[in-house]
Amino acid sequence: MTGNSKNRESADAIALTGLAQAQDRYDAVLCDIWGVLHNGERAFAPAAEALRELRRRGKAVTLITNAPRPKGEVAAQLASLGIGADCYDAIATSGDVCAEAIAARAPGRPYHIGPDRDRPVYAAAAELTSHEIDPVALEQAAFAVCTGLIEDTIETPADYEAVLVACREKNLPMICANPDLVVYRGEQLVYCAGALAERYEELGGVVEQAGKPYAPIYRMAIGLLERARGKPLDIDRILAIGDAIHTDIAGAATMGLDSVLITQGIHRVELHGPEAGAIDLDAYKQFVESHGLTPVYRMSSLVW
Repeated sequence: MTGNSKNRESADAIALTGLAQAQDRYDAVLCDIWGVLHNGERAFAPAAEALRELRRRGKAVTLITNAPRPKGEVAAQLASLGIGADCYDAIATSGDVCAEAIAARAPGRPYHIGPDRDRPVYAAAAELTSHEIDPVALEQAAFAVCTGLIEDTIETPADYEAVLVACREKNLPMICANPDLVVYRGEQLVYCAGALAERYEELGGVVEQAGKPYAPIYRMAIGLLERARGKPLDIDRILAIGDAIHTDIAGAATMGLDSVLITQGIHRVELHGPEAGAIDLDAYKQFVESHGLTPVYRMSSLVW
């Protein structure tokens, strides 16, 4: 597998009314989860059905997510929302990439920044090494792992300034288990680990990013696609679907993948206005030009 960045020179993307219009060009799909398949509170049934239809047609589907938890945890969350395993062949999570990065630093012990619900990442890391992985106090830590904000519905990165400064004073490298800056949980915009990692870099700290748009999670995800297909894949026959331009679309471009931007996801206010109406094409043009990235396709939401 080789990749060469697919930045389109024009701000125009092919507008799709359904994935069926493009599916003949691809053998496999990498699909984002949060913002495409659900919003953290409810599933998007037409999106799940689109993935089922791809698999009925013999396409391989790997879900690729910046969730800071192992794939088993993500599969359980999907199932609780009514998204079954019939929608995908495999899941690649930034939590699994993070677990590998933690295991690679053993026997060094981590300092954890984030909610307790993300602690399964340490059990996943322990399975990869013979060393004990449980987090320790800051004074004993060899590195930090940031999985998110503890109370992300009410906290902001400013609430973590003191702990980030303390980590920087110890010169701890940080593993960021979720490079996303923000996501919508239902209708509320909440901060993610990426926002803390961004501030840590501003303080001069060193950050290793585990998820999109960085290459390690794509290598994992494409490997899972190839396992599902039972053979190597042509990079030009893989389509990436996501709703965030700075992670999903940027990552796809870096890996040389065609991409679909779901415009009613994280960028819906920018692209569709506060009432989430029809796409504002002038706003869309300015949006992609300001980021220097244009997907091959755009869709309002993922449907067949």
